[in-house]
Amino acid sequence: MLIIKNNIVKNKSFDFAIRIVRLYQYLNSNKKEFVLSKQLLRSGTSIGAMIREAEHAESKNDFIHKFAIGQKEANEVVYWLELRKAADYLNEKEFENIYNDAIAILKLITSILKTSKNQLVPKSISL
Repeated sequence: MLIIKNNIVKNKSFDFAIRIVRLYQYLNSNKKEFVLSKQLLRSGTSIGAMIREAEHAESKNDFIHKFAIGQKEANEVVYWLELRKAADYLNEKEFENIYNDAIAILKLITSILKTSKNQLVPKSISL
């Protein structure tokens, strides 16, 4: 019902998922870190998956629900990135670049959610 055409959040979340996959590969091969990286991979690729699911939402509420899950996944990615930085798996430069992208996607999703929720509120008719 609510189809998202080729747009910024769809493109950014897909590009971000690719970066997450590459970061996962790097952490596995170069840092020999396997457990925490899997969590980052799951949440980082799930953002775009939820946005794709929202493209074919059955209703406005379903659309909001899918985006809300994407928002939670984006927030989880921020956590995993912060943890990797604090545990010295990522240096400052590696961290900042992908972290800033994660925050930008989180803000974009939050903005879309706020707008979508506001559109659900019935507008009063003045007589």
